[in-house]
Amino acid sequence: MKRKGSAVWKGEIKAGSGTVSTESGALENLPYSFAKRFGDEAGTNPEELIGAAHAACFSMALSGVLDSHDMTADEIATTATVTVVPIKVGFEIASVHLTVRAKIPGADPDKFAEAAAAAKAGCPVSKALASLEITMDAALAD
Repeated sequence: MKRKGSAVWKGEIKAGSGTVSTESGALENLPYSFAKRFGDEAGTNPEELIGAAHAACFSMALSGVLDSHDMTADEIATTATVTVVPIKVGFEIASVHLTVRAKIPGADPDKFAEAAAAAKAGCPVSKALASLEITMDAALAD
């Protein structure tokens, strides 16, 4: 299985702009820029897309782990907060924090915590980001 994403950038870093697209067409020529990435201008940026990918991957991974423990979630809501910090030259992604709230009727909190930890370790995007600090706050929701 191979999936493709693409981007086109035109111009210098601060005044230039680009577009990002996905093979599926879910994103098609979506604009991004320095101001969208590092400023207050509304729009997408690479770190936001990494966060969305991580949240989606983790939620699916948790659903799979829960299935193997005979638990089914009514809902798994995950937010991945990607932290970007300045370094000597440029910026780097320093960490990702997963906030997870799952509605699972009759779930044992300890078994849920074990499942969440296993999903965090097994999620392919978590594995791809393994050089980062990845933290998590996972809880059952009412």
